Order: sequence, then structure tokens, then C-alpha cells
Amino acid sequence: MIEQVAIAFQEKDYKKAAKLLKELSKKSPKDPWVQFYIGRLYEVSGKRQKAEKVYRRLLQDTTNAKIITQARQGLQRLSEIEQEERIRAIAHATVHPDDAELGVLILEPISNELKTQAAPKFAQIMQLDSYSARLLLPSRGWRLYRSGAVGELKYYGEQLKNAGISCFWAKLNDIAKIQVFHVEYFTESTSTATVICRNQAHQLGSLSFDWQEVKGRVQGILPIFEEVVDVNARRQLERKTQTQDYFQFCDLHLPKRRCILRLYDHGYKFQQGIRITSQSSQNTIRINWNNLLSFLNQELSQVKIWSDFTPFAETALDQTELLNKIQSHIHLFRQEKTNWDSAFHLYSGLAFLYAEA
Repeated sequence: MIEQVAIAFQEKDYKKAAKLLKELSKKSPKDPWVQFYIGRLYEVSGKRQKAEKVYRRLLQDTTNAKIITQARQGLQRLSEIEQEERIRAIAHATVHPDDAELGVLILEPISNELKTQAAPKFAQIMQLDSYSARLLLPSRGWRLYRSGAVGELKYYGEQLKNAGISCFWAKLNDIAKIQVFHVEYFTESTSTATVICRNQAHQLGSLSFDWQEVKGRVQGILPIFEEVVDVNARRQLERKTQTQDYFQFCDLHLPKRRCILRLYDHGYKFQQGIRITSQSSQNTIRINWNNLLSFLNQELSQVKIWSDFTPFAETALDQTELLNKIQSHIHLFRQEKTNWDSAFHLYSGLAFLYAEA
């Protein structure tokens, strides 16, 4: 009867094949040829996941060389169909000019307990092996996973979300539209605050806002690099670039105004404006900065603080081509350009957009 099934498939008489297989599966349910043709029936019926399951089980359970070859060919056909569908879907997803704009796909953290379930799904969607997929799923903070046309990122992102893997995507152009004001000091703080700040053209002015307008706060540290002379293992002098210290940054997000108020420890004029710290000459910049953060904590106690910048930066720093396209709006004196500054602005901009989504 199995020969009749083969003939039915050759003639594409799938109705007859299904009828014959129904009888055979009762008589010989474990027969590998019966199982193979059940897989073929799933395949031609568009039930690709079930077909794949059957083919993979046959590769594990049978030693029949012909069946192994046929099962491998079946898996190859399924892979080619999936690849063609993916190419068509991505082409459709990027047909509109807005969807072709440069964007980023961000993976959100997932608990180690859930990684075991999520990794195979992530691997299948992104065409990875399960081991690599598990390593790429972040446990703490966001991971900058991919950049490219935002329509394509949306296509993958929606599949990931449907599989229970938290992620989001954003256009770099939407981040570029957010204005950044560099705060020099606060001059007033009641229910309304006023800051003296510089705009992106470095012009000095003042800006007043209600504390309730602040919907997000980003804190992070940016390394200060210095070239030092060190003695290597051969007792030879060599020059190295080392992290000597850190700059402390804090961004306040005002979404209604589409702007960020940016403060940093070496740029804030603690001796001007309202008294946030004691006027003691003994105060270090670190003490003054901590006092400023305490002041912000008091005024913004209900506002979410985004503070996982460093682990995010570690996933982004090697993407130099992408980060070069991002204006950091950070004006630190550096001997050499570093990707840390652009990574901070990207992180802050993503938090800004994420809160609005």
C-alpha cells in the first residue's frame, strides 16, 4: 500500500494519499515510510512546523539511508520556502521610504529561567544556532541587537514579540529630532523650575518648566581616557590608553517639549543659582554632584530612572558605523573621539521614545 501512497504523491492526488495514510497509520504507525509520507502530507498542506517535526524525528530515529536522504531534502525544501517568504516580507516591509530609514532593534532583558524557552524561538526567527541565541538574549538591561532599515527591524521585532520575546525598534531620525539643552545651573525651584542652559547652537538662555513635565531621567557615567606610560612584562616602556576617571551625566526628559535637559558633573556651575550644596570650599565635585542628584530625587521622586547605560553601551560600542551617524550633543575635551558619547545619547534617546510608545 505504501507504493500506492508514493504514486498518489507523484500524481499530486493528495486526497487519495491522505486516505491511504489514514489506514496505514492505524496498521503500522511506527513504520518510517508511513511517517515520512505523513510529513510530506503536512508539507504540501502548508503545515510546515508539523512537517519539520516529522522530518527531524526521522533523522534521529531511523537508519534507512533512503528515508534519511528524503527527510533531509524535505527540511531543505521547508528552509527554502521560509527564506523566500522572508525575502518577500522584508521587501514589502521596506517599500515605503519611511520604512527604509535607518533604525535599531533593541532586545529587552529576559530572566534566565525564561531564556531556555525563548532561545529556540529566537534562534528560529533570527536564523541562529540555539547556543548563540541564548548568549545574545540579555539578562540585564537592553541589548542593541541590530541596525538597518526600520521596516525590516519591525518585521523581525513583531515576530519576536509574537514569540514572547520583548523588544522594540526606533528610527535614528526620531532621536535626532529631540532637542538637547545643556544645563549650567538652576535659578529657581518651586512647582516651576528655571534653568540657565545652552541650546544646540551653544547660545545661552533660560528655560522654565513644571516639574511634572519631566517624565524620565537617565543617569550614566562616561569614561575619561588618558594615555599613560607603563612598563610591560619585558620591562620596556609602552604607551597605553587607560580609563582614569568618569564623567557623571543626568538627562531629564520633557516629552511635551520634545527636549532633553542634560546635566553633567564637570559642567554644572554649583556656585551659581539656587543653593543645592553647601558653599564649603571643601566640597569635591563628587559631593556636589551627589547633592544635586539628591535635589532631583526630592523633586522627581515619582519619575522613572534609566540607569543601565553601561551594560547597554557594551553591546553598542563596536557598532562604530552606526554610532558615527549619531550626534552625541556631548562636548567633552577628549584627545581621541570615543563611541561612548554617542552611545549615551542613543540610550537616552531610546528611553525618551520608549516611554512614549
